[in-house]
Order: sequence, then structure tokens, then C-alpha cells
Amino acid sequence: MRAALRRPAGLSALGAVALLAGAVIVLAHLLTGRSSIPSAEVVAALLGRASEPAYTVVVLDHRLPRVLVGLAAGALLAVAGVLVQAVVRNPLAEPSTTGVGAGAALAVVATLVLAPDLGQGGAYVASLVGALATGAVLWAVGRRSFAVTGVLLGAVLAAVTSLLLVVDSAPLGTVLRWLVGSLNARTPTDWALLWPWLALLPVAWALASRLNAWSLGEAAAVGLGLRPGPLLAVVLLVAVACAAAAVAAAGAVAFVGLVAPHIGRLLVGADHRVLVPVAAALGALLLSLADLVAFSVSVQVPGLATDVSGVPVGAVTALIGAPVLVSLVRREQRA
Repeated sequence: MRAALRRPAGLSALGAVALLAGAVIVLAHLLTGRSSIPSAEVVAALLGRASEPAYTVVVLDHRLPRVLVGLAAGALLAVAGVLVQAVVRNPLAEPSTTGVGAGAALAVVATLVLAPDLGQGGAYVASLVGALATGAVLWAVGRRSFAVTGVLLGAVLAAVTSLLLVVDSAPLGTVLRWLVGSLNARTPTDWALLWPWLALLPVAWALASRLNAWSLGEAAAVGLGLRPGPLLAVVLLVAVACAAAAVAAAGAVAFVGLVAPHIGRLLVGADHRVLVPVAAALGALLLSLADLVAFSVSVQVPGLATDVSGVPVGAVTALIGAPVLVSLVRREQRA
């Protein structure tokens, strides 16, 4: 099956299936919500011809940005996962291995504690800056072992975040969005801030041939004319930037950067020229589908008479990713 999918016809069929699945997921998101809107009115709202202004507001300002942010963030997280795994040569690595999520959460908490008047926009910028700063620290101090340094860096940053929340627990509810990952209440502004970062995806694809050489080992890569230092710097920068943009928009969603590359390798193999776009598509579909499931779940919160509809999407991706992680660990142990 994998060999068949590597052929042009197989890749075309896989792309067609992904596009169809994406269209179905987008349509499901647009038709699903707490407000009951007829299907015809949803289509009319997309065309700017809705009979009620409220329909246009719900579809274009709430439902559509949510699904678009989910698709984009999932693609960025998946590609970040491919790049991080390539750098450390470990299929168990994912964007959180770099500590980016912890850096984003710390920056958000610090901003909300020290400058609460900045609001949601300030928190977004702080999240992005914190994630990118964490990547810079990782490169500066962790060149010999990115994975170990990233995990330790993430633990330290998480500890500082906990300390700040103990001192001032006011931003706890807001920061949980970054700690768990959520696509609730996405707006056109969130989409406008995120979509330019999709330019990183073709940059990652352009690095695919060099990643293939690097996967052969450092000696082989040098023999093929690659310079490991500059290559790793660029790859890590692109990976951290992808993860930072996704985390700033959707929070530190777990396991998408692990599961999507893993499924991609099962389908098309380890050639990064094919794996990068396939993983991006799988990540987009996975996160958006998980968000659809998360939105459909109702939970009973103690003290409330009615059920609360919707859970953070990070909770769903964690449930999906946990068994995948276990299977990967078992495979590594057998190897």
C-alpha cells in the first residue's frame, strides 16, 4: 500500500481524498453550532446573501474563522513535528519537545499579570514572542542535545508559570487556553493573524531534500556537501516559527505534531519531499476533526444546572495521541 501511494497516481488519489475530507469537515463545522441555522442560509451567508444579518455574523464571524484557524494550526503543528523529528532523528519528538508551548504560556501569564489592560491582543502577541524566544534559547544552549534541552527548558518555564499563577490566579482561566489548547471563540482577527504564517509551509517543503540527506547521518550529509550547522539552524527556526504561530492561535495542542507525521510515514514513507505536504494535510484534518468532536461533547460541571457544551480541543487530541505514543514507544523498544 505504501509503495502504491508513492506513485503519482496514488499521491493524486490521496490528495483527492484529503480535499474531500477537508470539504466535509468544513461543511460540518459551518452547519454545527448552538444557533440553529438552515443549511440553505449557511450557503447564502457564505455568498453574502443571507436573509438575516445574524446568520451572516454567526457563519462568517464565528464558525468559518474557527474551522480555518483549526486547519491552519493543525498543518503548522504537523510540519513542525516533521522538522523537529528530522532534527533530533527521533519519531517520538514533537513541537512540545522544543519547549515552545511552555514559553508561550509563561509569556501570556506574565503579560496578564503585569499588564492586564493589554487584553486578548496583548496575550496573542506575548504568546508568539514567548514561543520564539524559547526557540532562540534552545538554539543557544542546546545544540548538542535539542530533545533533552527542550524538555528541561519546558519544565523550567512551566514551573515559573505555576509560580506566577500562585502569586496571582486571576489569569488562570485565560491561560488554560494556551496550556490545553482551544479553538473556542475564534474570530476573523485570529485568522488574519495566523494565515500569513502559512508561508512557512513551502519553506519547509523546500528543505525536504536536505532533510533526506540529514536523515542518513551527519557523516553522510557532510559527504553530500551539506553544512550541518546552518542546516539545523534554518530547520529549527522554521519548526519553532510554525509551532509558535500555531500555539499563539490555538494553544499548546498536544500530539498533533506527533500523530500526523507518524500516520504520514505509514502512508507514504519517510521521503520528506512527500511527507511534509502529506503531514500538513493530515494535521489540518486531524485538528479540525478533533475540534468538531470537542464541540459536540457536553459535560456536567459541578454547581451548574445544565450541561456545558464543548470541551477544549487539546483534550480530544490528547486522547487520540496517547495510544499512538504508546505504540511508538513499543515499536522503539522492539527495534
